[in-house]
Amino acid sequence: MAFEEIRNERIKKLGILREQGIDPYPSAVARTHEIAEAIKKFSALSRSKKAAVIAGRITAKREHGGSMFLDIQDGTGALQVFFKEDVLNVEYKLAVETLDIGDFVEVSGKPFQTKRGEKTIEASQWKMLAKSLRPLPEKWHGLQDVEERFRKRYLDLVMSEDVRRRFTLRSLTVRAIRNFFDSEGFLEVETPLLHPIAGGALAKPFMTHHNALDIDLYLRVAPELYLKRLLVGGFDRVYELGKSFRNEGIDPSHNPEFTSIEWYAAYWDENKMMENVEECMRSILKEVGLGSGVMFDGKEINFENPFTRIEFKEVLKRYALITDYDRETRDSLATRARQLGVDAKAHESKGKIADEIYKKVCRPYLVQPTFITRHPLDISPLAKKSEKSDEVRRFQLIAGGLEIVNAFAELNDPLDQKNRLEDQTKMKEGGEEETHPFDEDFVEALEYGMPPAAGSAIGIDRLIMLLTDTKNIKEVILFPTMRPK
Repeated sequence: MAFEEIRNERIKKLGILREQGIDPYPSAVARTHEIAEAIKKFSALSRSKKAAVIAGRITAKREHGGSMFLDIQDGTGALQVFFKEDVLNVEYKLAVETLDIGDFVEVSGKPFQTKRGEKTIEASQWKMLAKSLRPLPEKWHGLQDVEERFRKRYLDLVMSEDVRRRFTLRSLTVRAIRNFFDSEGFLEVETPLLHPIAGGALAKPFMTHHNALDIDLYLRVAPELYLKRLLVGGFDRVYELGKSFRNEGIDPSHNPEFTSIEWYAAYWDENKMMENVEECMRSILKEVGLGSGVMFDGKEINFENPFTRIEFKEVLKRYALITDYDRETRDSLATRARQLGVDAKAHESKGKIADEIYKKVCRPYLVQPTFITRHPLDISPLAKKSEKSDEVRRFQLIAGGLEIVNAFAELNDPLDQKNRLEDQTKMKEGGEEETHPFDEDFVEALEYGMPPAAGSAIGIDRLIMLLTDTKNIKEVILFPTMRPK
């Protein structure tokens, strides 16, 4: 039967209910037990004189002469219900005429076990809660078009327990992260999503316009600069968990809007922050029930052992065979990049080219949790310099080839910060698209004094990819950004 015929048939059934004076979309629900609770208390309920009332979506329907079995599912589980003609009388006929897979119903009755031992409720009453007008995808195949799964996540969730489990784990992970930082004495704060200057990361922003103020604003690319203003203001430990937005390409590990947590601690350096990151990752895995490790892409990743630490230049040497980064010129590195299949654009700096080589050539080899340290200065304008003038006190945590954490000792020298941002402006004028804009107000805040501090960020979406053995970031975002049909 064609879709429109099915929909028209269901609209007719809607009419039957209304002709009977029945509201097919009532407000009140008399549910006494969630399904999981009803299953847990099944024996006690079967002995009780009171009827149990459950509610949920019909996911299966089987008619046998004067009886009908339905599978009912709510957010906690599924249970079979039994409709019998000689018990329900006219209500049975109405059920046969109007009920479809996808409808939400309330069922009242006594629990019993079938001959096969299946827990079931024998209905003494039923009530339509929401009549569905469109058929669900066929149960055993669900949504076969991957793009449709992402566009119609609500159907994906209805049809797949694995998908529901994945997003439940995401929620538990976010809770575990908050619990960890709260227990470590960090204060959760909220900073603006609309920024007059798109600062805090090397990324292209989305722009909007505020009519009343007649000013252009940017969706934030990172909360960093506002969180560091709070360090200036006297808060020693702060974190923010929320959305940021970057006007960049979409691929298996990037979505234009994403969730992250950023946290900052006064009087810490990058080494103390690395210890904190290790503790954080172990705490998360333990709280969500994953123990000390996960399986990702067929490999077991262990978070119990101390994380490996490798310098950025050593990674290039080990996996891209760039034996002496310091002796490479910008142009010689660009030539080497092209040999490795990495596009090196004319306006890109030496550090930017090295970073692209690292991402595309080296990072896939980093399976076990690994801290990559001492990144090039020209791609790290907000981090403190190391003892080498072309390196900064920065690190990234890589696991399963994914960047999970980015962190550094925060630059708190206002004059050095001013010079670095001016250099970024020159790079922008030279054609580099992803640069950090000059933020005069932030530099002014630093001039009032910011304590030594370290800051870090976890990309929640990529972390969930790792924890759920998922290869596409769209699989872990409920409603990812999609191209219109």
